[in-house]
Amino acid sequence: MSSFKPEEISKIQQYLERTFKNNGFALKMREKAKDSVEVLLNGEFIGTIYKDEDDGEISYDFNMAILAGDVG
Repeated sequence: MSSFKPEEISKIQQYLERTFKNNGFALKMREKAKDSVEVLLNGEFIGTIYKDEDDGEISYDFNMAILAGDVG
């Protein structure tokens, strides 16, 4: 299990802001799961980013659940 470093969280947040052209993103450490952070958009929880480290390679997986009722 790889935990997030503060500078890593900042870089990922900047990446999301650039990619989606929206400055409303905030990443928040989770208390019990150190291998992931919560993703908030304009203060609302929208998903989780998990960190995976395998053979020295680091990747991030953004998981966003979309409820059927939310899409109409």
